[in-house]
Amino acid sequence: MNENLFAPFMIPVMLGIPITTLIIILPSMLFPAPNRLINNRTIAIQQWLTKLTSKQLMNVHSPKGQTWSLMLISLFLFIASTNLLGMLPHSFTPTTQLSMNVGMAIPLWAGTVTTGFRNKTKMSLAHLLPQGTPTFLIPMLVIIETISLFIQPVALAVRLTANITAGHLLMHLIGETTLALMNINLFSAFITFTILALLTILEFAVALIQAYVFTLLVSLYLHDNT
Repeated sequence: MNENLFAPFMIPVMLGIPITTLIIILPSMLFPAPNRLINNRTIAIQQWLTKLTSKQLMNVHSPKGQTWSLMLISLFLFIASTNLLGMLPHSFTPTTQLSMNVGMAIPLWAGTVTTGFRNKTKMSLAHLLPQGTPTFLIPMLVIIETISLFIQPVALAVRLTANITAGHLLMHLIGETTLALMNINLFSAFITFTILALLTILEFAVALIQAYVFTLLVSLYLHDNT
């Protein structure tokens, strides 16, 4: 039971070679590039959604922070498309792997912190010590704030991993329950199937929301350092 339950989260292998890289590259192939003077509806909707998301993320940033707009929009589109592709049957979701999410979170977090120390050194150091702190609490608070700073990328990665994994596990369990109830009680099976359908719709929303939350938090870290 445990092996079947966690089988969808195992890295797929072909001829003994992990194909995670190919799966990660696949979402970028699904976004058509505009190559005409007048675009079709698909590209027009894609560009409208991209501009809307970019406006929501970047309207609070300074000109230096707005230089990250391309990276943040690319990050959002990548995570969202990867999460949505993971909703397909017999597919693999790379964002359920903590190692991949940590690999995304640490460089982005390190980039924002480095930008802050390079452009606003005094303000970045001031974040480690709240104003008005009693003298005898200064060493302890500096240690606590430093730890909280280094926990940020871990929290980013764990949040995305936990939400996507929990949703997939719940869908798998309810799906197995529906199949088992079909031979016992059709009415109960219909109820669980209805719950599964509603949960699937919720998971599509969660896939987009988690991509937005991940990107928004990176954007807030950037805003604090620019």
